[in-house]
Amino acid sequence: MSLFPKSSAFAQVTGLASLRTVHAAFSWLRLYTKRIMGWQAELVAIPAPPFGEQARSEWLAARFGECGLSDVHTDPAGNVLAILQPANLPPEGTGPVVVLSAHLDTVFPPGTPLHPVLTETDGIGRLQAPGACDNAAGVAGILALANALVQAKVELPAPLVFLGNVGEEGEGDLRGVRQFYANRSLAERVVAHIVLDGAGTDSAVTQALGSRRYLVEIAGPGGHSFTDAGTPNPIAAMASALAELAETPLPDEPRTTLNLGTIRGGTSVNSIPESVEATVDFRSTSIEHILRLEVALHRAVEDAVGRWNAAADPSRSRGPLTHSIEKIGDRPAGALSPNSPLLEALRAVDRHLNLKTDLRLGSTDANIPLSLGVPAISIGAGGEGGGAHTQAEWFSAKDRDLGLKRILLLTLTMLEWAADL
Repeated sequence: MSLFPKSSAFAQVTGLASLRTVHAAFSWLRLYTKRIMGWQAELVAIPAPPFGEQARSEWLAARFGECGLSDVHTDPAGNVLAILQPANLPPEGTGPVVVLSAHLDTVFPPGTPLHPVLTETDGIGRLQAPGACDNAAGVAGILALANALVQAKVELPAPLVFLGNVGEEGEGDLRGVRQFYANRSLAERVVAHIVLDGAGTDSAVTQALGSRRYLVEIAGPGGHSFTDAGTPNPIAAMASALAELAETPLPDEPRTTLNLGTIRGGTSVNSIPESVEATVDFRSTSIEHILRLEVALHRAVEDAVGRWNAAADPSRSRGPLTHSIEKIGDRPAGALSPNSPLLEALRAVDRHLNLKTDLRLGSTDANIPLSLGVPAISIGAGGEGGGAHTQAEWFSAKDRDLGLKRILLLTLTMLEWAADL
């Protein structure tokens, strides 16, 4: 039986696409490509390093206000929220809502040169700048969709929440979307969450790759390499621990990975270091395998510290080694059900637009709702892009309007479904 109670998802998509107001929204997306690219160029010129997204939050809040969205506000984490409220529903409603989101932050640290270069060839805009695609494309996408819906006066059957969130990249650890779902009065109303991340129209992340990240520290009294020889060396112990951990067997299915990311410490070549730090990353679609790797990490570090303390010369040692292991990242795993109405709607939209979507595994803002059982998907905002996470990153607006049309139809279809719940 179809998960769409009144008709099939394809019939709903076809019906929506034939509405005069929806055609007007499509036209807005096609006619205002230069305005959308202008927003994108403005955005990438504003630094948004991890935990430094405030200026972009303020910029997006101002754009949401200009658009005419209601209840524009910034939450304690720095997320920007706004609502497109149906005219026939009270603002204080308690019914289902659909969320359309994009993350504001970039991977680039403070001080990274941001010099957007905007060019045009054969009427197609091209933007080169750090973060031009990931995720200025997504933020420009939600802003374009908000404007298209408002300007075309599309009547929504259920509220649509726009979310520009912080903390998606790196050690941000999805803190923005975590904060959104911690607000239970709104989060418990979410029946579908569509994440815009990067460019493209041919793929969707429906399976959330879980990951955990750790900061390992081994410390000791340190000393002079000759005078205090016999004092246990933190770097030697860390090297032993990491070498043992790297030998941990990993399953082929489900695919599970272990990465030794960074190691730093010490003062000089002729000093016994006082401390050393290392970062470690585990990833899997199975929380059980991640937990096994966590146990292996603790065992490897404890064994290495114990061995090097036992081997120390008690007559020369200035003291034993100590260690700590801190979890610095935790992205939960999850998956969209094959029978989800969101996936059914996406396939119907693809059929209508003659597109084909490859379903992928990834680590995105969709991890949080998927882990909570909320139907969620992460898709590109149209156009083309490359060089992600480098200073040569670029975005091309070629076929951006097709990608946004895809998202618009998917969003409207889910709003129709939500209204029937």
